[in-house]
Amino acid sequence: PGKIDSFAQCFKDDWAVFYGAFWCSHCQAQKKLFGSSVKLLPYVECSPASGQGQLQICKDNNIEGYPTWEFADKTRLNGEISLAILAEKTSCVLPE
Repeated sequence: PGKIDSFAQCFKDDWAVFYGAFWCSHCQAQKKLFGSSVKLLPYVECSPASGQGQLQICKDNNIEGYPTWEFADKTRLNGEISLAILAEKTSCVLPE
């Protein structure tokens, strides 16, 4: 198990979603903050395998840039977001 598994798992329970694209360097940096716990994140891939265009789920949710975090209250944050800010935006507690 990763150091912050419970923190990462909490996002799903708190209705937070992380939208990104496999080719996005900022998305990769965001994922790296979670280490091995990244597999537990509620992540939505927006890019088709070709890397061209955008998958329908992301079009339907009006995702305009990556990474985008959407929270239960429907607010969004774009770009690389610190774990501390993600904790503030959710009910998720960052382990010490």
